[in-house]
Amino acid sequence: MSAHTYSIRRFTPERSTLGKLFARDSVVRRMDWLLLFAVALLCGIGTLLVYSATRNRTNLTHGDHYYFLIRHLMNAGIGLALAIGAMVIGHRRMRGLVPFLYAFSILGILAVLSPLGSTVNGAHSWIVIGGGFSIQPSEFVKVAIILGMAMVLSARVDAGDQKHPDHRTVLQALGIAVLPILIIMLMPDLGSIMVLASIILGVLLASGSSKRWVVGLIFAGIAGSLLVWKLGVLSKYQVDRFAAFANPALDPSGVGYNTSQARIAIGSGGLLGKGLFHGTQTTGQFVPEQQTDFVFSVAGEELGFVGAAFIILLVGVVLWRACAIARQATDLYGTIVAAGVVAWFAFQSFENIGMTLGIMPVAGIPLPFVSYGGSSMFANFVAIGLLQSVKMQRPMSA
Repeated sequence: MSAHTYSIRRFTPERSTLGKLFARDSVVRRMDWLLLFAVALLCGIGTLLVYSATRNRTNLTHGDHYYFLIRHLMNAGIGLALAIGAMVIGHRRMRGLVPFLYAFSILGILAVLSPLGSTVNGAHSWIVIGGGFSIQPSEFVKVAIILGMAMVLSARVDAGDQKHPDHRTVLQALGIAVLPILIIMLMPDLGSIMVLASIILGVLLASGSSKRWVVGLIFAGIAGSLLVWKLGVLSKYQVDRFAAFANPALDPSGVGYNTSQARIAIGSGGLLGKGLFHGTQTTGQFVPEQQTDFVFSVAGEELGFVGAAFIILLVGVVLWRACAIARQATDLYGTIVAAGVVAWFAFQSFENIGMTLGIMPVAGIPLPFVSYGGSSMFANFVAIGLLQSVKMQRPMSA
């Protein structure tokens, strides 16, 4: 080796840390930054809306105007850590953890039916742990069902043994979903059951299984709903909510009060809104549960049509990127996981905004990343971590 060659190698610097970070195959380049940006904006807007809805509610804040603001930011921070954890572990490695995650979620919802469970706003679906904190285990069931069904439906397809899941495989996958749904029906938590039903349909559609299963499940769901209604399984407040949805003028000062006041708040916002923290309906505390189920009414009143439409646009961006990730996944398992998250976020967002506008029945479902709620925020961010994991597994040329 010549001295000249040695000198070139001797003094040529190695690729810098920054260069490695932004290399073509690096983690940073593989992440879906548009998805993260949309989620960050939703969280930021949600933080402002939650603060606006709660800063004057001394009966809830115990005199601390920043009570919900601080906790909402804490929830988002913990959620972000969970998303990073899910992304680092990866959806593929989680295959081995699915039985444990599933068992943990089942134990969680069973604990709600034990003396540990508490009733909040008419729904017996919470475990209060003190210090103003509570857990809703049914939120984590959504993640467990997506991963569990994806593992079963994709196993033989990804191994090359089948082109599509056969009927036996579909039955096994449905068996994973049936047990937690039956337990949640005992609470009963109608909102969670509706979201889980949408997840199951989305997962089956993405798996490539026979469309007859989807059609059959839709008819079975309709028949099951009628049977539940006839048997009186639903609580009185849930029946009243459906009655108020069917006839908004039925009891505007009673069971229909929430939706009536929410529509008044949204309608009064006009095009540009009354200004952040200046909504009269919000400041006057006319809309109950405005930081959780009816947070969209704060946006409609204070940010107007433009601000509310921007939130819907951001939700659309999240769904668009999640659909793109599902389409570009390199294996069926990743496709199903991403599609399950799409079905989850799409239905939950539509139901939350729809019940605020009066086009859907009230079901106690939060708006993803916007509404206040730790369990919901944690589960939502775990789903984002799974989406990023699927995204990073595909080749950069895809």
